[in-house]
Amino acid sequence: MIRVLIADDQALLRGSFRLLIDSEDDLTVVGEAADGQEAVALARAESPNVVLMDVRMPRLDGIGATQQLAGDTRILILTTFDLDEYVYAALRAGASGFLLKDAPPDDLLKAIRVVASGETLLAPSVTTRLIAEFVRRPAQQVFHGLDTLTDREREVLTLIAHGLSNAELSDQLQVSPGTVKTHISRLLTKLQARDRAQLVIAAYEARLVTPR
Repeated sequence: MIRVLIADDQALLRGSFRLLIDSEDDLTVVGEAADGQEAVALARAESPNVVLMDVRMPRLDGIGATQQLAGDTRILILTTFDLDEYVYAALRAGASGFLLKDAPPDDLLKAIRVVASGETLLAPSVTTRLIAEFVRRPAQQVFHGLDTLTDREREVLTLIAHGLSNAELSDQLQVSPGTVKTHISRLLTKLQARDRAQLVIAAYEARLVTPR
């Protein structure tokens, strides 16, 4: 059973999400939070597998709440806008991906399952646009260790930034799935990145991938 916490300041939206999620046999809502502080407290009390996190909330916003919970809890950011600087900041804070609030119900359910499984939700093209938009600005030295990457690791990082899954990486590089996992593990360690989402951001900030 995948345990879900809903954090949004709109009661009607929280109720709608709860009805949708609880209608699934493998999903259950363990709590609702109306602001970031409540989300952090409930997440620590209920240990959900996934937190649906709104960005703009009173007292503590979704970015601050994500910073406090990332590493212990998988965070799926929900937003109204597809180009929102706050969402980019949340991804850098350790969120596992994001989805637009007007996405079809099936997409939301799929996103919860993907994030709960340990994957990062970066498939929607809007995510790539979002990251690309905000790395157009002057380069920032946020991820250290780029100069320690091997040529193969840089290649893997570039392909990850293009949205390739582990299976696609295996096919593209003609290596085993285990070898792909080893490369990704080394990238996470060398760049001190939390997850795949931060690897994508690192690739853009290092200009291994240039925004279109």
